[in-house]
Amino acid sequence: MADKPWQRRPSAFARQAVVLYAALIAYGSWYPFYGWRSLGIGPLDYLFDPVPQYLTAFDVVTNVLGYIPFGALVVLAVYPRWRGAIAVAFAFGLGTLLSGLMEAVQTYLPTRVASNLDLAANALGALLGATAMSPLTGALLDRGMLRRMRFLWFERDSTAVIGLAALWPFATMYPSPLLFGLGTWPRELWQRFDPSMQDALLAWAPAVWHVQAWADRAAAWMPDDAWEAVIAALNLLAAGALATLPMRERAPRVRLLIAFVVATLIVKTGATFLQSQSGLAFNWATPGGLIGLAAGFGAMLLARKLPRRSRVAVAAAALVVSLLFVNLLPVNPYFDVVLADWRQGRYLHFNGLARWLAWMWPYAALVWVALSAERALLASRRGSGG
Repeated sequence: MADKPWQRRPSAFARQAVVLYAALIAYGSWYPFYGWRSLGIGPLDYLFDPVPQYLTAFDVVTNVLGYIPFGALVVLAVYPRWRGAIAVAFAFGLGTLLSGLMEAVQTYLPTRVASNLDLAANALGALLGATAMSPLTGALLDRGMLRRMRFLWFERDSTAVIGLAALWPFATMYPSPLLFGLGTWPRELWQRFDPSMQDALLAWAPAVWHVQAWADRAAAWMPDDAWEAVIAALNLLAAGALATLPMRERAPRVRLLIAFVVATLIVKTGATFLQSQSGLAFNWATPGGLIGLAAGFGAMLLARKLPRRSRVAVAAAALVVSLLFVNLLPVNPYFDVVLADWRQGRYLHFNGLARWLAWMWPYAALVWVALSAERALLASRRGSGG
């Protein structure tokens, strides 16, 4: 029987995800992107080096795990043109080529070491991901329960906001002074300025913009635990409100939001356990953070019943208020202990990627909100003009 018109269509989301994930791999493999030099060896010489003598299970396992999603996404991206063994072989070959390129370029980075073992582990990861995804592709993209759930629960044209929601758990991985206190790059940039430059900027700016005065006033309003509860609740509310936007009316929003929060906590706890020198997986679970987690989840459940435009406004307002306070409030001295416990030198590119996600996620979400508002305004003008 011939396929229906809506069947056997390529997945634009899967293709976009492959490109994004490849970019993340490049970022992770070449971070921190400076100090390029030549040692007089060829970029492919690492292929014939002996197996490294100093190996850790962490490095091997993470190299395998890092390429499993890539292999799975490639199989989804090439469907329906290629399926089955052909798709798996293509994903394996593409993963091997990508990893080989990453390792070859690392030859010229002083902080990285090109390794044939890393290449083998990455290729194995791509193969495992492709092999696991191959039998599920049809059910996910064409038929079966997964496909029905996808179109029953989520709007079709919502790739960007789904991607933002999917990145949220990973944006919370890196330690922050306040639980879920993302977007702190303005504060860190300010702290890196020379004191004379800070004084010059403050002298030029109006008195109402003086950062230190606002920080002192804000800190005096409430104790640290209360501020952490507020920040955690605002950010979780914003993320949850955005996560509900692609959900249809018939979607089980409560169950999906519970899964969203559980996934966030699993990722946060897992990253903390892997990177903590003391092995503490829950050092982020402070009294204020737990109160904020409960309050944010409750607010998220209430916000899910609001109209779409109201949920967008709630998410934007929560993000803006949170960003103001996380960049103004003084850092709790206890945070220095938490950050010192985080293995900065272990899997360097993991730390860099986690930090950039934590810095940029709120601003990416606000950009999406602004673009959505612009599209809605233009659409309403076209409608009224007609």
